[in-house]
Amino acid sequence: MTFTDAAAQSKTFARAWGDLVAGFGKRELWFHLGWQDIKQRYRRSVLGPFWITIATGATAVAMGLLYSKLFKLPLEEHLPYVTLGLIIWNLINASILEGAEVFIANEGLIKQLPTPLSVHVYRLVWRQIILFGHNMIIFVIIAIIYPKPWKWTDLAVVPALFLIVLNCVWVSLCFGILATRYRDISPLLVSLVQLLFFMTPIIWNESTLRQQGAGDYARIVELNPLLHYLDIVRAPLLGADQEVHHWVVVIVLTIIGWTLAAFAMRQYRSRVAYWV
Repeated sequence: MTFTDAAAQSKTFARAWGDLVAGFGKRELWFHLGWQDIKQRYRRSVLGPFWITIATGATAVAMGLLYSKLFKLPLEEHLPYVTLGLIIWNLINASILEGAEVFIANEGLIKQLPTPLSVHVYRLVWRQIILFGHNMIIFVIIAIIYPKPWKWTDLAVVPALFLIVLNCVWVSLCFGILATRYRDISPLLVSLVQLLFFMTPIIWNESTLRQQGAGDYARIVELNPLLHYLDIVRAPLLGADQEVHHWVVVIVLTIIGWTLAAFAMRQYRSRVAYWV
């Protein structure tokens, strides 16, 4: 078999899918590495990862108090809204920014350890799920302070979180491969994500747009895909009415995203080790 034949065989969807499946099968490895990342980051710290929880909680309370006054919104409604928005945003933000660095940061392991490429992405997403769980403690506390009536339909948060995690995987895969090849992508994403934070209804909502006389721009806000990801998780937890079109948009974007990820893995999976 020639080098050209071997390269051609490596560029198949079967190989790409095999990498994803084999990587998922090595759960013990990326479970351990994900936990180890957190332990290493907060080694010798008394509170450990709860420092992130405290920081997120302080930010949520400060923003909730400030913007509820600025927009003249009830604190018992706006504080849980902002808190959930920040918690979900942190998960999405990490999948984009840390996802862009996922292969570069694991250069040594990629070159020395013969594991599927997807292991490093699963490790990243697992680490962020752990941090997400820590941050959800903030919302639980706020939900106790400002209780809301619960309905059976609120259990939709479970498939919603599953969809969020699925999207975190393909986002990290795509941006990881892209940013490994083109190193200018990472700083570009930092600027873009900062802009998206203010363009996404995290600390404001449609009612604030109407109060400011900009209600006509609500439809433009719908063009922001992150709005839909936030809503499918936030609406059930806040006991708000769930809109079907948010689910449709997220499912369609998930399919498109995984199609792009499959293509990226098929074409460039074998080159990542040379690019890092």
